[in-house]
Amino acid sequence: MSKIIVTDREGVTTTIEGDTGLSVMENLRDNDFPIAAICGGCCSCATCHVYVEESWFVKLPERSEDEGELLDGSGHMQPTSRLSCQIEFTDELDGLALTIAPED
Repeated sequence: MSKIIVTDREGVTTTIEGDTGLSVMENLRDNDFPIAAICGGCCSCATCHVYVEESWFVKLPERSEDEGELLDGSGHMQPTSRLSCQIEFTDELDGLALTIAPED
């Protein structure tokens, strides 16, 4: 399995086994990280907001317009902000490093 390196809101970094074919949000949720994911991955809320390490951010597909609008409405948006529900976890993302954003 491929790995995801997650830093939680308290600054604790944990490496988890990621299931390919699931979204990053589903992997975080399934590993008991505090991701609300209220919309269930439909890109209609921002409760799965993460900051992707810059070296990984540039390897991801661009944000959709909907994702960008939701992130713009967040009080915690940063240049490497993404909604984790919009990132499909693949073998190519082995080692993906991210930080869970503060709750809005």
